[in-house]
Amino acid sequence: MSSPVPTPPPLGFPLKVTYGLGSVAYGVAYVILSSAVLQIYFNQVLGIPAVWVGAAILVSLLADVVLDPLIGQWSDNFRSRWGRRHPFMYASALPAAALTYFLWHAPRGLEPTQLLGLAVVTMIALRVAGASYEIPSAALAPELAPDYDQRTSLMAFRWFFAIGGIAVMQLVLYTVFLRQDAANPLGVLNPERYAQFGALSAVLIVVCILISAAATHSRIPYLHKPPVRRATVGQTFRQIASTFANPALVVVMGSSLLGGTGVGITTTLSNYFYLHLWGLKSQAIGPLAAGGLLSSVLGVFLAPFLAKRFGKKQAMIGLFSTSVFTSMLPIGGRLLGIMPPNGSGLLYGLLFTDVVVTAALGLMGFVIITSMVADVAEDQAVKSGARSEGVLFAANGLVGKFTLGIGAFVAGSLISLVGFPTHAAPGTVDPDIVRRLAIYYLPCILIFNGGSVVVLQFYRIDRAAHERNIARLREAAALAEETHIVG
Repeated sequence: MSSPVPTPPPLGFPLKVTYGLGSVAYGVAYVILSSAVLQIYFNQVLGIPAVWVGAAILVSLLADVVLDPLIGQWSDNFRSRWGRRHPFMYASALPAAALTYFLWHAPRGLEPTQLLGLAVVTMIALRVAGASYEIPSAALAPELAPDYDQRTSLMAFRWFFAIGGIAVMQLVLYTVFLRQDAANPLGVLNPERYAQFGALSAVLIVVCILISAAATHSRIPYLHKPPVRRATVGQTFRQIASTFANPALVVVMGSSLLGGTGVGITTTLSNYFYLHLWGLKSQAIGPLAAGGLLSSVLGVFLAPFLAKRFGKKQAMIGLFSTSVFTSMLPIGGRLLGIMPPNGSGLLYGLLFTDVVVTAALGLMGFVIITSMVADVAEDQAVKSGARSEGVLFAANGLVGKFTLGIGAFVAGSLISLVGFPTHAAPGTVDPDIVRRLAIYYLPCILIFNGGSVVVLQFYRIDRAAHERNIARLREAAALAEETHIVG
């Protein structure tokens, strides 16, 4: 029998901000583990074949398929004086930071295959450490904000800091550490600069995790306390399977499977297109990434409004549908011969505008779909009688990670298919190779991203369904409290 939970105080602006701040760690880790960065580093800097790198990223992500749900299940049922989630959040900070540092400081003198093997092990360990913070932290959201609309606002702050963190770290990476100038003639091919960036990232990760965990610590008395029970291994996996089988979650995961693959392909190939299709130097890529800052500001305000005005499902479908179209415009325009020439200010302005618009649409969609996952928490609690937010967000997160890995593998395969050379300095690659890469890229993202929109048509939890679930859970909690008092 779970213990009665007192009514929490209102969710104020400061708590939303400090809770969301922890997602800066996610943003930093996203850049560090980005297939765009890893593919360039391992393929172009270290000379490892691109398809090997894509396979290595995919292998590192496969571990999450098993480990993330177990982390979520463990945190769902963990009991301590610090609640279910906070022990995991605090414990993840130092390992995540140390592994981030080590990823870019591998011992010298290793063979390429040895480097790749070490990188796979480090990436797996880093992903586990990151999940030990990200899953429990995300699982707090349904309890911090039980209201249908309020949780969208809370998720907006979470994504604001995540996207903002990604944008700032990309800006710093390309304009400071990888800037191509007299002091760094190698530009993106300088391994020492990646090592320096890894050290900075490690510091930011540990600081942001600890600040966010400490800021939400005062809410522990108001969070759900799971009943004392001993579950066998079989029961544990059956509980996880029951959560994964929730129809609404199946729809979200199916959509994420397709959309995440498209994002993974785009992310992996972005630097190849920036450097070799658009002819940009590394310091010009950073300001483009800064467009993510503007998109995060737009998203934090517009996503809650659109979700409330049109409903989460329809708003999300509209946003993602539009982003599919806008994300294809620049490369499609270049293939049609209607884009301005490389080096022109107009071209750079169009690329920046596309980044802002596409990122803003995608961000608002991610905010809303994450809020939809939070709505599944109450739906599953009604069906199963157990709170399983950790498993839910683990499921949603691991699909995104896994499909980014699939996307990285597909992108690596495309790079190999067109015969893209390794150690290729910008301006030295045959334009026909770059053109063929673009031709293969466009139908891939149209199929995957468009398919994700189609699948979401089958999502069924709207405002009325959510409110019915909340009412049923309150009735169950009142009955449990009455039974506890009588007993």
